Amino acid sequence: MPYRIRRDADSNEAYLETALSGRALLEDPLLNKGTAFTEQERRVFGLAGLLPPAVSSEQDQLARNYANYKSKTTDLERYQCLTALQDRNETLFYHLLSEHLTEMVPIIYTPVVGIACQEYSRIYHRPRGLYISIDQQDMLDELLAAVRRDVEVICVTDGERILGLGDLGIGGMGIPIGKLSLYTVCAGIHPATTLPIVLDVGTNNRELLEDPLYLGRRHERIRGDRYDAFMEAFVTAVAKRFPHAVLQWEDFAKNNAGRLLERYRDRLCSFNDDIQGTGAVTLAAVMAASAATATSIAEQRIVLLGAGSAAVGIATQLVIAMVESGLSPDAARAQICLIDSQGLVHDGREDLDAGKRLYAQPQALFSGSNSTIPSLLEVVRQVRPTVLIGAAAQPGAFDEQIVREMARHVEYPAIFPLSNPTSRCEALPEDLVRWTDARALIATGSPFAPVEYAGRSIPIPQCNNAFIFPGLGLGVLASGAARITDAMFVAAARALSGLSPALADASAPLLPTVEQVREASRHVALAVAREAERADLAPAMTDEELIHRIDEKMWTPRYLPYRRAS
Repeated sequence: MPYRIRRDADSNEAYLETALSGRALLEDPLLNKGTAFTEQERRVFGLAGLLPPAVSSEQDQLARNYANYKSKTTDLERYQCLTALQDRNETLFYHLLSEHLTEMVPIIYTPVVGIACQEYSRIYHRPRGLYISIDQQDMLDELLAAVRRDVEVICVTDGERILGLGDLGIGGMGIPIGKLSLYTVCAGIHPATTLPIVLDVGTNNRELLEDPLYLGRRHERIRGDRYDAFMEAFVTAVAKRFPHAVLQWEDFAKNNAGRLLERYRDRLCSFNDDIQGTGAVTLAAVMAASAATATSIAEQRIVLLGAGSAAVGIATQLVIAMVESGLSPDAARAQICLIDSQGLVHDGREDLDAGKRLYAQPQALFSGSNSTIPSLLEVVRQVRPTVLIGAAAQPGAFDEQIVREMARHVEYPAIFPLSNPTSRCEALPEDLVRWTDARALIATGSPFAPVEYAGRSIPIPQCNNAFIFPGLGLGVLASGAARITDAMFVAAARALSGLSPALADASAPLLPTVEQVREASRHVALAVAREAERADLAPAMTDEELIHRIDEKMWTPRYLPYRRAS
């Protein structure tokens, strides 16, 4: 690290000590304070003449940069404005972000990050993280060694399934960068300890391959044995270089996401946010809906549109929670219907993979259907679900007929259109409110404005993974957990559901607001750490010690005084 945080022996005041000076100091985004360097710091660090003469306060800088941000006319311009600030002054970037969370989180992550990933090769201006090609397999140790700092959280993608947008190749790097920004702003993980990585194994996106500005390798995706050997070499190198880091697998396609998680979850402290994080935040919303309607999770009848890795992850978390509530695993799975592109997943189909087969419903239960594979509408009509979840990136799939049919049989239908970005959402909240006469308990994957209905404003909570994965990482790091388990995600979901405003007022949102995410992450971290301890994956600690370690890990983006290292 190019700096150290120390405390003054007399005043106990924290200060930052570094040997960098001049332009090297100004060009390091972790250390640069720009015009906020004091007169004394400018003299000591050789900055005189390199900065305008006026010394700005941090509040002056925040006002200047927020005004610059507000002057932009498109979301992509706002994204570029924020990433440019992040690239020159990370402390100020995170301070600004923390003061405008509701406004800016959708810009640095979903839905706008999807646009940025699509345009990545055209808006690229400065490297961040590691770009590792499959042709560099023999250089992995060297590439990771070049990071030259302690890394605590890694987010890695191969760019094949970016949000609901598909294969974006090297443009997928925008996702790990955005996710790690959320680790910092939501849970205080210091940005110096995070590392975004994109593994470039090619792309099957013909438009990218034919784009002269595309920055990735120009060949179709490598699959099979060579792909697996590359992943094995990558995991081996990471485990050697950063043995105590948390690794998040992100936006891998269905054929790789689950198997990579299962293959490496016991070798690395790793998880897949699309599978486990999505499952946990959705479980938290279902738990909150159950509490708001004075029912138990074991009583819920759930229809899930989608049968990919995210949908199976949601179903897995639901089953674990239902079993904890007293059901057998088989009875719990019988409460969940999956709908894929063909229709209901049932035991009469011969085209099911192992993940879907686990949730196949008895075909005989739907013998009255108009087709051999019942549609979403037919399933809703027969099952009368209490919870309807969308994870298939099929915009408009929850149409008026389906929603009204559900609402005929359930007083407070819980409807969660979760697909990202906004263009892939299964239903618009304003339609769900209107079609159910405002009885629906709604949570969406993308952010939406409050819905005005019958003289009142109805806030729409976001079922955002940012309520789970940053706090999970914080809890794992603070506790020293050796591995990450499904039970930790259930513990995280339970902690988040306990913060639901709907527990005090059934008409209130099911989940906290984005402005409350930092406190939510602290609760999630504590629950995850306690579950790690219970599973003998972390040393036992008193509440006081554990809370102290969590709080110590939560960095606050504020400038410190600087002193020159001898």
